[in-house]
Amino acid sequence: MTFRQRPTRTPLLPPSLTALTAAAVLLTGCGTERPAGEEGDSPTAAGAPATAGSPGATVLSRTDIEKRARWMGSAIELIYVAEVPGFERAQQSVGVYGGDGFSAMYVDASGGGMVQLSVDRGTLDEKNCERTPLASGGGGGDGGKVTCQRDGDAWYRTSGDAHEYARPEGGHVVRLTADRESAGRDILRRAAEDAHPADDLELDALLPQLPETGDAVSGADGGGQQPERGDLPPEGDGAPNNDVDAGG
Repeated sequence: MTFRQRPTRTPLLPPSLTALTAAAVLLTGCGTERPAGEEGDSPTAAGAPATAGSPGATVLSRTDIEKRARWMGSAIELIYVAEVPGFERAQQSVGVYGGDGFSAMYVDASGGGMVQLSVDRGTLDEKNCERTPLASGGGGGDGGKVTCQRDGDAWYRTSGDAHEYARPEGGHVVRLTADRESAGRDILRRAAEDAHPADDLELDALLPQLPETGDAVSGADGGGQQPERGDLPPEGDGAPNNDVDAGG
């Protein structure tokens, strides 16, 4: 049943009062904007993504997100997320894979099984599919023969007791890998279909925070590299110079 809204009457005001009311409305709209951050409000920007839909929500800085991705060592376009049925992402497992790729482990809380999501540069086709090992870390193949079966725009691959779905994405490959006891083929297929580049909100939840200024590990722009040591000789095996004077 649909309820019909009853029409309401607008009371008529004398001309003089009407003018005063209009003036008050105009004055109300003036001078009410506050500088960003005043009175505890979070600064916002028009059109910027926010972590929540409520007014005054914290605005995500794309520059900050990109710095956090570089500090972790992963190219931001290679950071993917996926819904793995029955599994949850282990946040402590998130990290770089290969040169500048990305990897995360999804854990089955009930049985302890794991599924690895990994993204790395490269390609996968009929020519190299059987020569390319399965992704490491996802329950790992035994290094044996790799079999490949085309499944839509992805490959279903097996090696020993491990299997994976691998989906080429034009310059990189997205993989969902597990041993067969941890996750069945249907789970890997559904996860591979859902895998997608992380948006800003997903990146904010996924990426580690930048270290505080002055920490030993620095590098908002340096991929989290350790600082150079000044006591390493330029030649040889790079060991510190521990020579001592005569007499020891």
